[in-house]
Amino acid sequence: MSWQKINQILKNRKISSRKLSTMSGVNYETIQNYRYKHYEPSFRNMCKIADALHVSLDELRGDKKQ
Repeated sequence: MSWQKINQILKNRKISSRKLSTMSGVNYETIQNYRYKHYEPSFRNMCKIADALHVSLDELRGDKKQ
């Protein structure tokens, strides 16, 4: 998973990590670990984040065809 892609989405939509945590139901500290410590999210949390951002998992992985 590319957290860089998520960062881009967050920046474009002006969504903070705290807001993403609220939207997705993923703990704020967990989001911070993904973002800054480069931890890999579980499949369940990736699904929650994708759903909160209204994007597909493929989009987050960077596999979506342009």
